[in-house]
Amino acid sequence: MKTVDFSKLKSGQKAAMARALAQVEREPDSRETLDLLNAAYQEPQGHVIGITGPPGVGKSTLTNALIAHWRSLGRTVGVIAVDPSSRRTGGALLGDRTRFTTDPEDQGIYVRSMAARDRLGGLAGLTVAGMVLMRAVYDIVLIETVGVGQSETDIVGVADSVLFCVQPGSGDSLQFIKAGIVEIPHIVAVTKADMGAPARRAMADMKGALNLAGRQGADPWDIPVLLLSSMQRQGIAELVEAFDTHLAFLKENAFLASARHTQAKQWLEEAVREKFGRVGMGRVMDQLDIQPEDSPFERLFDISQEFEKLWG
Repeated sequence: MKTVDFSKLKSGQKAAMARALAQVEREPDSRETLDLLNAAYQEPQGHVIGITGPPGVGKSTLTNALIAHWRSLGRTVGVIAVDPSSRRTGGALLGDRTRFTTDPEDQGIYVRSMAARDRLGGLAGLTVAGMVLMRAVYDIVLIETVGVGQSETDIVGVADSVLFCVQPGSGDSLQFIKAGIVEIPHIVAVTKADMGAPARRAMADMKGALNLAGRQGADPWDIPVLLLSSMQRQGIAELVEAFDTHLAFLKENAFLASARHTQAKQWLEEAVREKFGRVGMGRVMDQLDIQPEDSPFERLFDISQEFEKLWG
């Protein structure tokens, strides 16, 4: 398969983006792939938005509504939908992608599903590289996570703006405080607003949770809590306006560049830990097969000594 250079990627054609992502998966350490990622990283164009929330809250339906609204405004959109993984194959189950009703002929929208596999942070291993490629091409890059839990907060390290979704009647507000999840979002949306009183109650609960966490009415960014119904397209325009307002806030206060720099450093640290961890495991795999009478602590000490000699 031919490699993709940056000029082809910038053409905005779906085929070029598909080939670029396949190249990153197939040859992550090749010079051609590194040149492509480096060029894309140096030319960020789009606003990266993360959508997270509990499973069943309506993230995919909301993503569908947002795509339609942005396209009606003439904005191009790249979507990374992180799906649950098949336990048998490790591949994405594609549950999110099948719910999107995008026009396959529309070159202004590109959707890519990625398998979460064994990552607990709600994202896939390819998410950052995919985001960097899409950010250089599309006006909006939308990342939808598997579903947030107490550990699934990695989206903060990838997105410029994070939307947290909560549904009426879930009773999760206090759990969100306890889990520290209220520290994640820049915007909160209560979905299924057509439910009426339960939606308004959930909105009040979330405002209370944010207030207890010191995140509402705080400087410099006061988190908005919005009511919306994706099925009825209620509140979608207001949500898009909130995204634009947050991006303007980041730029006006010089927060955008510093936040992306912090994200890059965090990604590098994690990538080095993961890559050299794999290298290390490859070197000592034969030493992990201990006998019943062997102490695992003694074996760990021996392995540590070996690495000490190797790395100095």
